[in-house]
Amino acid sequence: MAASSPKSDLVGKPSLVFFGYTFCPDVCPTTLAETTAWRSELGLKPDDLRIIFASVDPARDTLPIVKSYVEGFDPSIIGLVGDQQQTDNIKSAFGAYSEINGAADDPYYLVDHTALVYMIKADGSFAGTIAYNESNTPALAKIKRLVTP
Repeated sequence: MAASSPKSDLVGKPSLVFFGYTFCPDVCPTTLAETTAWRSELGLKPDDLRIIFASVDPARDTLPIVKSYVEGFDPSIIGLVGDQQQTDNIKSAFGAYSEINGAADDPYYLVDHTALVYMIKADGSFAGTIAYNESNTPALAKIKRLVTP
């Protein structure tokens, strides 16, 4: 990721970007299920709307683990994994937050994290957010605006 910024890498298609981790007990699986359901309900294909899951837990989330996790929801979801510095950089670019909750040497620690879906336009610019557990009607309206030129 030398010359480009995390957001400029998103140019080309509208995207829904979510920060989370594979050991998350509730927010992450719910959000990934919702994003794929919204795309399906609107009759959109992965070429119309990308869904991107960025891990905030580089200590546990390896690429194979994230790949397997996101493919359990939809094989078209893009899973991003980086080292700690790359993770910090992408979180900073989006204004996302995460912090380990518990002892890092406990294999079952939780990670507090931003629970928003970031909406990115095809030109790479920020379009807004969808809140965790936001009702379907406003979420679908936001996505329709995002994908409509």
